[in-house]
Amino acid sequence: MLALILILTMLENMLPPFPMLPPQFGRIGLSNVIIMYLIFFLGKKEAVAMAVIKALFSVLTRGPIAGLLSLAGGLLAVVMICFLLWVFKHSISYVALSIAGAIGHNVGQLLTACVIMQNWNLFVFYFPVLLISGVIFGTITGVFLQVIMPVFNKIHKGW
Repeated sequence: MLALILILTMLENMLPPFPMLPPQFGRIGLSNVIIMYLIFFLGKKEAVAMAVIKALFSVLTRGPIAGLLSLAGGLLAVVMICFLLWVFKHSISYVALSIAGAIGHNVGQLLTACVIMQNWNLFVFYFPVLLISGVIFGTITGVFLQVIMPVFNKIHKGW
């Protein structure tokens, strides 16, 4: 699963930056499809474990700050998705779950950056942009998940 996350992240990094967004805000988050697969088919603990492993990989490849940001964003995204699944008992769309995960990821990273930099003005300034980008990119990822979910179901039933 980590290999799939890394491949999707590499493919995503090859995409040109999205217009009118700084490059760091223009990530679709395709690796979240794998995290959601883990939540749906293998379990919540496995999804949390993968978020932690992904953060550790970020520490090794990009440094401790990147790892901490990855950990905070990844864990908050998993918690938000699991919470919504618990509340709505699987009657919530993949797109809505993906949007919640994207926003959770952005908020987790933003809160961590505010703590690291000891500057809460960052939250006021960046939150609106991150909220909008979370909705946009969460929708893209959610539609992708909706399209690929029948394949995931076939794979899972084959085990």
